[in-house]
Amino acid sequence: MLLDTCSFLWLVTDHPDLSARARAAIANPAHPLFLSAASVWEISVKFALGKLALPTPPRILVPAARSLHRIDPLPFDETDALTVELLPAPHRDPFDRMLIAQAIARGIPILTPDPMFRQYPVALVW
Repeated sequence: MLLDTCSFLWLVTDHPDLSARARAAIANPAHPLFLSAASVWEISVKFALGKLALPTPPRILVPAARSLHRIDPLPFDETDALTVELLPAPHRDPFDRMLIAQAIARGIPILTPDPMFRQYPVALVW
């Protein structure tokens, strides 16, 4: 499963908005977990702009949290970038569009509460 940015942050901060189903899916060792470089970029940008408060800087938080929660990094590659072109326009957030493209290109579900993701041919877990 590909964790969207808010799902990753909610997991790391033990936020109550992370659903019970999402927590169960994350806890299931049969589900490989991934964090996209696009999410890491989004976290870093928002932190640097002062729009995201974190207990430690992303350069420390992200690798430590990935290790703790057995989350593998997922690079954003050329195939992902070219898949973005094929997506219809309803969802304009560029970071979310990158995640959707990665999930489609790799055939993996996304763990997200975002209802906009339902407009795309990707499996969702929430």
